[in-house]
Amino acid sequence: MAIDSTAINAADTTLFTASQETAVTCIWVCNTNTYDPNNPTVGQTTLNLHFVKSTDAVALTKNKIVNTLTVPAGETVTFDTEKIILEAGDKVIANAASGSILVATISTITVAGP
Repeated sequence: MAIDSTAINAADTTLFTASQETAVTCIWVCNTNTYDPNNPTVGQTTLNLHFVKSTDAVALTKNKIVNTLTVPAGETVTFDTEKIILEAGDKVIANAASGSILVATISTITVAGP
């Protein structure tokens, strides 16, 4: 099992590229801004997440799996209910409304071949 952590920019940011058949076991996304109880919406941003086949590009109507999810300041969201198998060259790509305040950590494991 391996983990990779990446700051998510406003532009499409590659979180992981599979070099062989790989299972994504969990993705954590943390908003690193400090929560302000007097103004709870300060520091929040939104997240978009895509699973992109090696032959495709990021596309709103084809491979987006998370659409404009609000992540409040100081909060972490996880995606761990379902596992997904990526083939070599497939990517996990994200972007945020505000660059570099979200950090994604992705956990993967190589799928054993025959």
